[in-house]
Amino acid sequence: MKLKCVFFDRDGIVNVTPGPGYVERWEDFHLMPEFVEAAKTSIAAGYVVAIATNQRGVARGIMTQATLDTIHAALLSELDSQGVSLLGIFCCTHERDSCTCRKPLPGLLLEAAQLHDIDLSASWMIGDKETDIEAGRLAGCRTVLVSRDATGSMADERAVDMTMLVETLGDILS
Repeated sequence: MKLKCVFFDRDGIVNVTPGPGYVERWEDFHLMPEFVEAAKTSIAAGYVVAIATNQRGVARGIMTQATLDTIHAALLSELDSQGVSLLGIFCCTHERDSCTCRKPLPGLLLEAAQLHDIDLSASWMIGDKETDIEAGRLAGCRTVLVSRDATGSMADERAVDMTMLVETLGDILS
């Protein structure tokens, strides 16, 4: 039987967004407690949970792949200590327009589906940018935009912030 997955974008959903820059050290990675609750809600509803993230800072030389791997290993450990097990972190580290995995393209979700036998039509992509929504739609997922400005969004569902997402996610997934 194929898995159902809830994919979450990273910066702005899993952790506090660093603004225009990049999270370059674990010490600057601020896990959002609302994400932990959203992940637990997703798992309780019968979904596996994964992160799909663009991290172009590697291609730009702002951080190394090893640094990004260290941040993600610490994230997995922290989530595990809070009772959340991720299926994986799917990450595009390429420069813009040089690959097929950088959101808004669906490559990260397609890769996850192939590796883990995920039914994308029964899955969700949750993000704070329209590029997340487009990637989810192109992969065949349903989508949730977490943003105060949803003008013109193609998302299936909307939440103004992570608190509202947590409050409504159980209903959305059922």
